[in-house]
Amino acid sequence: MSDNTTTAKVVCDSVAPDGERLTTVEARFARFVLAELNTTRAFSRNSASSRAIPARKQIRRVVDDPFVPVVWASEHPGMQGGPELTGWRKAAARASWRAASLGAAGMARTMVGIGVHKSIANRVIEPFSWHTAIITATDWENFFDQRCSPLAQPEIRLLAEAIRDAIAASTPTPVARSGWHLPYITDDDRRDANLLAPAYEVPALELLKAVSVGRCARVSYLTHDGRRDLEADIALYWRLVGARPPHASPLEHVATPCSHGPYTSTPRHRGNFRGWDQLRHVALAEHDPHDDQPEEEEI
Repeated sequence: MSDNTTTAKVVCDSVAPDGERLTTVEARFARFVLAELNTTRAFSRNSASSRAIPARKQIRRVVDDPFVPVVWASEHPGMQGGPELTGWRKAAARASWRAASLGAAGMARTMVGIGVHKSIANRVIEPFSWHTAIITATDWENFFDQRCSPLAQPEIRLLAEAIRDAIAASTPTPVARSGWHLPYITDDDRRDANLLAPAYEVPALELLKAVSVGRCARVSYLTHDGRRDLEADIALYWRLVGARPPHASPLEHVATPCSHGPYTSTPRHRGNFRGWDQLRHVALAEHDPHDDQPEEEEI
């Protein structure tokens, strides 16, 4: 039975010594909203991939729990719809959508049967699919201003409101200059990392960074289901950074407060975060053009 809901939950919430807050959110929303979400440059994100999730699994999800529009607006000039349909028109619209979703699932199943790769077969059912993404950012207000507006598409408005409410209900944890923002890391993980560290001959913190990256990356092909396997997540981390070119985006969710030094008066943007250094820039030594700018001196 479909739950047909857009959801958002905070999975890690940190505040640096200078007050800059970094928040990671896991969100579930309509797949077609992803294009609008991806226009927000302040976000680091990883999403469930149509190229990676087994087609049979995606087809089953669409059959059992298809996305259905939340508002059945009537045709109207411009980007905003007219008054919502009612009565038999609304019922007919819902029935037509459901028939289309089942038809697309059937065609995708046929493609799978004749050997078409999942990266193609899954595209057929995207309009009817739910999508999971992990989003990390320091700057959210522009997104909320744009997407919580009544002028926004109803489905992305629901997403923006869900994220806004989840962040408002969360209390960030203070992180010291030497500390790290580590999504999906629990107290049990910290204990287990201490036990594993001697075998890897690295500090436990280095293992926790790798585990956090691995778990952020796993949304690309599997939503998190509660299983914990630190060694598998560490192995995934090394596959990501060892690839040529590296698959670096999951490393953006793991970050440490910037060290401003004696001549900086305000937090700087490093990558797309304010006041935080991403593991992507630290571990892979990627060049940040902001570092070429002269630092502001205190007067």
